[in-house]
Formats: sequence, C-alpha cells, structure tokens
Amino acid sequence: MSRTFDLNQVNTSLFDALVDASHKYGVKKPILEDQERNPLSYRDLIRAAFALGRKIAGLTKPGERVGVMLPASAGGVVTFFALHAFGRTPTMLNFTSGIRNLRAACELAGVKRVLTSHRFVEQGKLHDLIDALETMTAVTYLEDVRETIGLPDKLFAAAAGAFPKRFRAPTSPQDPGVILFTSGSFGAPRGVVLTQANLVANCRQIAAHIDLDPDWVFFNPLPIFHVFGLTGGVLLPLLTGMKAFEYPSPLHTKQIPPLVKDSKAAVLLATDTFVNQYARAAEPGELSGLKFVVCGAEKVREETHNLIAERFGPIPLLEGYGATEASPVIAVNKPTDNRRGTVGGLLPGIEVKLEPVEGIPGGGKLYVRGPNVMAGYLTPGGGVEPPHDGWHDTGDVVAISDDQWVKILGRVKRFAKVGGEMVSLTAAEDLASAVWPDCRHAVVALPDPKKGERLVLVTDKRDAESAPLLAHAQSIGAPEIAVPRKIIRVPEIPVLGTGKTDYVALQRIVDAEIRRAA
Repeated sequence: MSRTFDLNQVNTSLFDALVDASHKYGVKKPILEDQERNPLSYRDLIRAAFALGRKIAGLTKPGERVGVMLPASAGGVVTFFALHAFGRTPTMLNFTSGIRNLRAACELAGVKRVLTSHRFVEQGKLHDLIDALETMTAVTYLEDVRETIGLPDKLFAAAAGAFPKRFRAPTSPQDPGVILFTSGSFGAPRGVVLTQANLVANCRQIAAHIDLDPDWVFFNPLPIFHVFGLTGGVLLPLLTGMKAFEYPSPLHTKQIPPLVKDSKAAVLLATDTFVNQYARAAEPGELSGLKFVVCGAEKVREETHNLIAERFGPIPLLEGYGATEASPVIAVNKPTDNRRGTVGGLLPGIEVKLEPVEGIPGGGKLYVRGPNVMAGYLTPGGGVEPPHDGWHDTGDVVAISDDQWVKILGRVKRFAKVGGEMVSLTAAEDLASAVWPDCRHAVVALPDPKKGERLVLVTDKRDAESAPLLAHAQSIGAPEIAVPRKIIRVPEIPVLGTGKTDYVALQRIVDAEIRRAA
C-alpha cells in the first residue's frame, strides 16, 4: 500500500529536510556515492556541505543566485547543499545547451559566479564554454576552493555537522530551492524558479505514490542540471533514506550496466533511448538485479519494454510524466500497476483541469496545480512571474481515466492540421517506430499550399520508404493523412543532453533539406 501524502510534511526547508532524513535513517548511513567509490554518510555529506559552503559564502552574498556547472557526482551534490547551508540559490547550468543558451541563462538569472571543476572541464572539453562565461561571470574551480580549507574550517564543519540546524542559514520553505532551465525542445529555454517546498513536496508525493525501501540504491546517470536527474536522482533518494549513486554521463553505454550490477542498484533512472542502449550493451545478469526502471522525458517504446523483458526478466519499466515547472513529476506508473501506453497515475496532492482543444476529441490541454508547481518563470528584470492562480499550462494534450491514470495524446505544438483534420505528430512517429523499431524517428510539420500542412519524417533508417508506413497504418486502421510522405534520412537524430529529441535542431535540418531540394 502507498502511504498518504501530508501537506504539512513539505513545510520545511530543503537543508532541514536532509537533516531530518539523517536523524530518521541514521547519521552514519552511507547515502551518496559516485564512480570514485568513496561513499558518504549523511554526516559526511552535511559536514562537507558546511566546509565547502563556508568558503563559497566568502565569495558570494546571501540570497545570491550562484551558477553550478557540474556533472552528476558526489561533488555536485555536496555543492548543491553547500549553497543551501548558507542561503544561496543553486542555479543549474546546462553545459550541453551551447554557448548562446548558457550565456542567456546566466544573464536572465543574474549569475555573477559559476562553480565548476578543473577535472570536469578537462574531461568534457568545455574550455570554450568557460572562455565565454568568463566574459560575464567569475568562474571558481572547486579543486582550488578545497585547497584553501584549513583546520578552522574543518573544526567549524565538525561543530556544524553535530548541530546543523543551529549553524545553517535560516531560510523559508517558500524561498528558492533551485533555478533550472527548461529543455528547449521546441524553442529557447526558460528559467524556472522552484521553491524549497516544491522540491520537498515532489519527493514526498512520489514516496506516497510508490513504496520505496530505504535499503535500495538509486542509480542516476542523468544530469543534475535537468530536474528529473536532480529531484529523482538526488533529492528523492536522500530524503527517503536510499543511497544515491551518481554517474556523470548517461552516454557511457558500456560502462553503466556493469556498474549498475556492482553498485547493487535496485532502481535505475533513465530515458527510453538510454535504457534501450544499456539493454543492448549489457552482459547477461548486469541489469537483472533491478527492481524497476523509471523512465521520463520521452515516450517508452514497446520495443524497449520487450527488450528488457527478453534479456533481463520481468523488470518493470515505469513510464512517468512531468515538467520542470512541476518539480518535475506529475504522474508515474507503479511497479504493482504498470500500464503500458500510459504515463501512470497522478501523484497525490495534484489538481488537474483539461481545456478542450479544437479537432482533438477524447482529451484536452492539461493544467496542473499543487504544492510541487513552481514559484514562476524568471523575467528579464530578475523577477519571477508566477503561474496564474497557481495553474501551470503544460501544453500537453492528455486523456485521464476515471481512476486518474494519464495518457499523453501529444503536445499542442505537436499537432498538425492536414486537410482540415488534426493529426498528432507523435502518433506519426509511433507508426515509424512500429515499422522500424530499432531506429530513431521524428516527425515535423511544414506548411502546404494545398493541405494546410504536411508531415515530414526524419529518420536514421537508411532505406526508409513511405510504402511500409502506409501498409502498417492501413493494417491498424490509422488514417492515411497520419503517414508522412516526405522522408529525410540522416546519420542520427539530434538529441538534447537530457535525451529528448531536439526539435529546434531537427527543424533546421528539414528547412535546409527543403531549400536544397527546391
């Protein structure tokens, strides 16, 4: 049975929630590890946060938005809580988004200092990003900061670790917990301010929805600049007594499966694309110890469900759904009730309303409200624009069953009007995935003087043709207007650092191909 969700449980600051978890599960419990294999207990984490935070506090002001450009790692987690211990706001920078988006993010958030690491910059070959950031911010390397930590700092950290609530900066649950930037799948990223209560609430909501065992290890290869990686891969395990195992890149397909086994991971966080790759690269047994996999950011294909089941046994792939603006989880399937083709049941405490969308029967545009919904978007003047009456417009068209299970029909932006009929671009992608399950596909719409719009399939299937798509559509009773007639073959489909399809880059590819063919 899932536990009930109590709104009173979220009325706490993020750092205090960590301290409370340390008391509940034991200050000596190993709670954080990365590929360096030096596990940290709750006490170690809290002491390290105070030691590092004291140094960062000397370089920054209370309430300052401090940029964090670090991978999923123990160091990244310590830095996050170090900022909280001294009342600073972590502003997570997406180092995969390119120089222009990174500079725009820093300008929008008013970031004056960025924390990073020499080792990370060297390994990621991020020198161009650092050069660009140094023209507008101060860049501080954590290795340099750690070298300055002396005996007085260690004595302070020891005392603060023993009495953390006396030493930490007083903050309100309604104060900013983090600033993140939306993925930019369909346009320029937006700055999202999540309160400390938002983040704590989402962890409590998930724990009330799915029974979690403090003995489990949560394996997180997703970036902590993305809300799924931060909330799901860091905060959820730490606040519920599970060890968080951080890995710096989801792209290391061959390294991750053996580490999943070696770390005794019970839960893996990933996207459909990455899970599919891990399953193909893994040796027999390397993923078999998992209790379940939680997938977000993109639709889980039937082929991925089947691949895991065939190779590693009945490990549920739990598809979930969320948004940066909702901290992020809105709905997720359960290990005991996993309905393929849906994104699961609504989390407790979330209100929803559906707004009809012309031409799309059986669902509506989803609005959500609840304790996990953001404080608001950053505005150019440095302020925060809150959602109207607390309702966030997800832009997604969904259907919700009587027992509150959610099925995604598509994004409002991901529908085209072909011959007067509304056609889901996601459904058109599903047709291609059914015909060529081992390849990646994406569909965009272009203006058409005769039909209004037409569909274009971009695929890495080298010999893709329209005929098999049309035959499959006819066999399942799908309308012919949902079949793309124009096909563009590419070496690979562009993706963002989060694993989502990069539709902005995709549109540029299509536009260039159309111009070339004209």
